[in-house]
Amino acid sequence: MRFTTLDQWLDWQTTVHPREIALGLTRVNTVAKRLNLLKPQFPIITVAGTNGKGSSTILLDAILSAAGYRVGRYMSPHLLRYNERICIAGVEVSEAQLCQAFDFIDKAREDIALTFFEFATLAAMWVFQHSEIDLAVLEVGLGGRLDAVNCFDADIALVTAIDIDHVEWLGNDRESIGFEKAGIFRAQRPAVCSDANPPMSLIKQAEQLQTPLYYQGRDFSYIKNKDKTWTWQSDAPFPSNSLSDNHLPQPSLLGDFQLQNAAGVLMVLELLNQSLSISQAAVHEGLVKANLPGRFQVFPGKITRIFDVAHNPLGARVLKASLDQMPCQGETYAVVGMLKEKDIAGFFKVMIESITHWHVAALDTERTASAQCLVEHLTALGATSIHSYSSIAAAYHHVEFEAQPGDRIVVCGSFYTVKIQGL
Repeated sequence: MRFTTLDQWLDWQTTVHPREIALGLTRVNTVAKRLNLLKPQFPIITVAGTNGKGSSTILLDAILSAAGYRVGRYMSPHLLRYNERICIAGVEVSEAQLCQAFDFIDKAREDIALTFFEFATLAAMWVFQHSEIDLAVLEVGLGGRLDAVNCFDADIALVTAIDIDHVEWLGNDRESIGFEKAGIFRAQRPAVCSDANPPMSLIKQAEQLQTPLYYQGRDFSYIKNKDKTWTWQSDAPFPSNSLSDNHLPQPSLLGDFQLQNAAGVLMVLELLNQSLSISQAAVHEGLVKANLPGRFQVFPGKITRIFDVAHNPLGARVLKASLDQMPCQGETYAVVGMLKEKDIAGFFKVMIESITHWHVAALDTERTASAQCLVEHLTALGATSIHSYSSIAAAYHHVEFEAQPGDRIVVCGSFYTVKIQGL
């Protein structure tokens, strides 16, 4: 074995491929084939989308687990521990399991230079293949068509909300991005789209593949009820729509946007329910138990602290709506760091009226936008209370000292921003 600790493996993996992001399936497919991973003995649900794919993955895992199934879950990125990326039955895999997987991958790859994400994806599938799981839920890292996760055929594909993000890799309009997301579809295998306005490129891709496509507003719908429950209804022509429900509990994941995510998840489960057994009781239990740090995560107190990984205009709109539904007696402080490739102006334009004081800093990554860049964008939008720092930690500590009872602190802009606070 090349290394004996997980940290050693991870540090080394960042040096194997010259680029952090290198889309394409050739490398990962070759190694997966050598490891006999391409024909898993369990069904796969693949989740792609601009926003909501992490929440949807967690909801699927929670409900399927409540129904008694042993689920392998793969997500990225992690917030605190690398092990968070790969879970079986809700439990993070051990460092020993990861090291063993990396050793097999390293030997199988020979001279193929894998990216950090490709190592992770192969490790997830290797661990799942050598564990007793009933099905796997895989979250796409970036896009869909050329993402390493797409090396593995989805039995059901779920595409969540689609918006503009990662334009340098996916294109600068919803049609281009929709085409990339639809790359996870497989011929004659069902697909679900949580977006009520799916791009025509996604619909056409489904038609070309003869993929049965179910999308929100046409094949299923949801509404909020006055008693804080919500209704989900399937209009799909199944023998039985056993999951349609007029009194669903609110998801434990906060924010109205989570209802859109949950609605798409329920459509996936409705499809699965034609062969598996998923009760309404399991749906209720999973909705309430699902937990995902960093998605409008609220820590109440004299000073309310809110952590949200929102990092694009759609995420900002969702975050703003959630903040508007939770009025603050005092002032709102934002601690923000962002990646330079993001639509920084678009993000700030949405958030500008919701924030009283801006505290910005560069992130601990080469891809970071500088603090000065963030200051310039905010100044151009008319913000006046702007403060910059050498690090996100310094910004957060200053805000904690300055904020008064009744105020709130919103940490947002990137996974890196939220991660650094040690949730």
